[in-house]
Amino acid sequence: MVGMLPYDDVDSNLRAMAGRAEGFGRNAIGGLHGSVYSVTTLAGTSSISQIYAFFHDGPGSLREGCRRKEPLWIVFEVSGTIHLSSYLSVSSYKTIDGRGQRIKFTGKGLRLKECEHIIVCNLEFEGGRGHDVDGIQIKPNSRHIWIDRCSLRDYDDGLIDITRQSTDITISRCYFAQHDKTMLIGADPTHVGDRCIRVTIHHCFFDGTRQRQPRVRFGKVHLYNNYTRNWAIYAVCASVESQIYSQCNIYEAATKKKTFEFYTEKAADKEEQKTGFIISEGDMFLNGAQPCSVTEKIEESMFHPSEYYPTWTMEAAQHSLRDVLRLCTGWQGITRPIDQMVLN
Repeated sequence: MVGMLPYDDVDSNLRAMAGRAEGFGRNAIGGLHGSVYSVTTLAGTSSISQIYAFFHDGPGSLREGCRRKEPLWIVFEVSGTIHLSSYLSVSSYKTIDGRGQRIKFTGKGLRLKECEHIIVCNLEFEGGRGHDVDGIQIKPNSRHIWIDRCSLRDYDDGLIDITRQSTDITISRCYFAQHDKTMLIGADPTHVGDRCIRVTIHHCFFDGTRQRQPRVRFGKVHLYNNYTRNWAIYAVCASVESQIYSQCNIYEAATKKKTFEFYTEKAADKEEQKTGFIISEGDMFLNGAQPCSVTEKIEESMFHPSEYYPTWTMEAAQHSLRDVLRLCTGWQGITRPIDQMVLN
């Protein structure tokens, strides 16, 4: 149906998100089989205004829940801003579920390192400071991850970076703004293990971010039903051996009209330099945004999403989709669903 986003029933109960992502992250179950862990303190207070947690740890803290080894569905009983003095590392089988509250991270971000089955939902990331500081850093060797309905802006490095053989990831319904190097997929040409990377990005709004929506090395990336506007360098970049399938997205240019960029680099285990490849299918180009040239070479081995997952919720790129994405991406003021597993 025109103007409808996917996942219209994942808020029907608390754990309905588990295993429901579309695309490469579709197997992510988060803390489905664990207890509900309630974050009750963000620095020893429950004020709804500004709450700063520089070093806070211990029972009831988010850091304590994220480090535990058992599966957990983490929810928040308080709202506020968590100023992270160091990265918040997340262990396997965790859901960090911000529905029902308003949680904003500043300072540093989340680190998903050598973990699997992570769901991150309905959080804000803003004002990350320091060298190599990302909003959500996914490396190394992490997999089965779903990032949904998060708002990210103004970090010193990336908003989301996916590198070092991390794979099977979906990013959906997120809002990106006020940033330069938005999303890097694939670390650099020496990390040839990144050939395993597979990422789906759909129903996201890139609102005036300058570049890397995303930039890809080596990996396979499926982009569909995203809205990217007012970039300053390019919208999407394909570099060494990457394969990008851009399907029914909306690209609206400002002064810079180049939508797709192609960078040539040499993989560490190859003799010749190579660029990446992009297929653009059903995309809408507005305000002079330039489509892919028909002369761009496409490898015969270019992947198709249907080789990896049978269905995905997609509509034609049109103005009604653009209007919906302006309203329905990023953090949402929704009520936290009831945990039906407890009731049953």
